[in-house]
Amino acid sequence: MIGISKLYCGTVEPSDALRYGRDSAQLPSHLLQFSADKKPVVVWNVTRRCNLRCIHCYAHATEQTQAGELSFAQGRALLDDLAQFGVPVVLFSGGEPLARPDLPELAAYAVAKGMRAVISTNGTLITPAAARTLKEIGLSYVGISLDGLEAVNDRFRGVPGAFRKALEGIRNCQAAGIKVGLRFTINRFNVQEIPGIFNLIEAMEIPRVCFYHLVYAGRGSQLVREDLDAAETRRTLDLIIDETRRLHAQGKPKEVLTVDNHADGPYLYLRLLKEDPQRAREVLELLQWNEGNSSGRGIGCVSWDGQVHADQFWRHASFGNVTARPFSEIWTDTSHPLMGRLKEKKHHVTGRCARCRWLDICGGNFRVRAEAVTGDLWAPDPACYLTDEEIALAHAPAGCEPG
Repeated sequence: MIGISKLYCGTVEPSDALRYGRDSAQLPSHLLQFSADKKPVVVWNVTRRCNLRCIHCYAHATEQTQAGELSFAQGRALLDDLAQFGVPVVLFSGGEPLARPDLPELAAYAVAKGMRAVISTNGTLITPAAARTLKEIGLSYVGISLDGLEAVNDRFRGVPGAFRKALEGIRNCQAAGIKVGLRFTINRFNVQEIPGIFNLIEAMEIPRVCFYHLVYAGRGSQLVREDLDAAETRRTLDLIIDETRRLHAQGKPKEVLTVDNHADGPYLYLRLLKEDPQRAREVLELLQWNEGNSSGRGIGCVSWDGQVHADQFWRHASFGNVTARPFSEIWTDTSHPLMGRLKEKKHHVTGRCARCRWLDICGGNFRVRAEAVTGDLWAPDPACYLTDEEIALAHAPAGCEPG
């Protein structure tokens, strides 16, 4: 993830991460991406059940609970292992995590074990009582998915009224004193809604928004042709940067991030290099610490049935099951060919990725997208929108060469 507000608006300095020794166990959540040890943030899809029918759902969520879902006891055992392994954050997702009745107990257990617990939800099930419960158990953050304003969001989510219920969920979180933010997946159906989303977070005093680039997985694999092309992506990034700057200039700072396309880091750096070379140098250092895509290293996923994946989009490849082996053993077992290569994937990418001057900053971007489009796991990510001139090492500005 690329912190637009952190980097472009200067809300984070390299010294902020150094103050904590870049140790993930000590870093505040907003600095975790700059950790040196890269202990994985774990996404746990606690259920496949969901009350909505989103057209881009990577989990192929269904209306019914699936057989083989980890039991409460198995979930506690998983959390015990994650805590001992040093996992800093557990992100409870789905399906819709709140469709699982024991979600509050599981999240409370994670907090009791010393981990930060956050949830990714569609927000429609967050009643006032549910929000109070989530506050009481010490939940750190609630990310609520909105993919546009009312008409577009409800079409995208497949259920009329989803937008209004999500807004109720946001208000209920705010009333309970829980930090809440938005999650927005960018595509051609909804890119025109981005200014409206900025207006919404301003009007509702929502402190955070994450803009996700489309990943071709699950039902999202049917939307490849609806992804933005390179020119559209560049315009969209400029819009997000400009809107973030506008709010900061007005004294209404918001935390704005882009997720799932690490070309955003070099793009932001190159823009800053023209506007503020001193800040660009600081941003370059932060981007080098961030290291780009971290699938199979700094982020991992446990599915509802216990399968371990490199990230939440990589469900066609499992490294093992937590019902048979602890996550910590699976995650560190590099005898699995894919796991071993993902731990050092910069040595395996091919084509323009292998020759790119930003490889240490981007990390080779998303292997899932490359595989979905080309059939080759190590081919260049087709969603990279940087030009050949921008990635060519020979054209690096004097004194500003990456790492």
